[in-house]
Amino acid sequence: MPEVYHIPALLPETLEALNLRPDGVYVDATLGGGGHSRAIVERLGSEGHLYSFDQDEDAIKRAFKDPRFTAVWGNFRFLSNFLRWYGVDGVDGILADLGVSFHHFDDAERGFSFRWEGPLDMRMNRQGKLTAADIVNTYTEERLAELLRLYGEVKDARRMASAIVKARAQEPVDTVERLLAIISPMISPKREKKELAQVFQALRIEVNDELGALRSFLEQCLRALRPGGRLAIITYHSLEDRLVKNFMKAGNFSGTVEQDFFGRRLSPMRMLGSRPIVPTDEEIERNPRSRSAKLRVAEKTEPGK
Repeated sequence: MPEVYHIPALLPETLEALNLRPDGVYVDATLGGGGHSRAIVERLGSEGHLYSFDQDEDAIKRAFKDPRFTAVWGNFRFLSNFLRWYGVDGVDGILADLGVSFHHFDDAERGFSFRWEGPLDMRMNRQGKLTAADIVNTYTEERLAELLRLYGEVKDARRMASAIVKARAQEPVDTVERLLAIISPMISPKREKKELAQVFQALRIEVNDELGALRSFLEQCLRALRPGGRLAIITYHSLEDRLVKNFMKAGNFSGTVEQDFFGRRLSPMRMLGSRPIVPTDEEIERNPRSRSAKLRVAEKTEPGK
């Protein structure tokens, strides 16, 4: 089997959260390097099965082989369609690790990281049309500033967007090094890594419509899970975490829990634990990229309960 190129965050905690049964049917919505998927399959019996999704063809090509495992090349926003295609009418647990794979960050040609020179791409699915270069070269100054502020929480978003628009009038901003030359003078050296990461996060979210895909996925999870089935999601920034928390709490994205005439909660899910599960100090030391990981878990409630 090929080596795992993504160290799975919160692995023991995730396996426990899914409450795995040897004969259960499960979904790993984010195959990546296969760390979580491999560990789940190892706990399944001959009657169990795992369907793992990834929109990146590279992840599918690297996937391990096992009769209890099916690798699905597709975005998890199409969960229902693919499960229907495979004849699956319900699953016992769904996992999504929303972190970006080491493979993406460490491949200069993919343009996900400010650490390497390369094209401004950032597409998870290379067949997608929109790239980060398209965004910085075609979005209006107002739209560019708004996405930097909303998706990256960039404090100086307006000034940064203005600088990008002025620079692209002279020469296209189509490489990582070109973008860094424009925005680095506006960033404090003391906060350089954090603020550059915020800019790149904002562009990546927009390129891949990550929040839109997450909303669609969560709604489909509710339909795909059998009563008592578990949903376990690992997030890495507040935008994702807020969506996941609200949905698990209330079954909607506002977080407002509806009640019936008698004041009983009508939420279709029950959150397990009031706080997210976070990595131990030992895990962070072993895998620094897990530092911001938060695992939230919920269980689909029985109808009428």
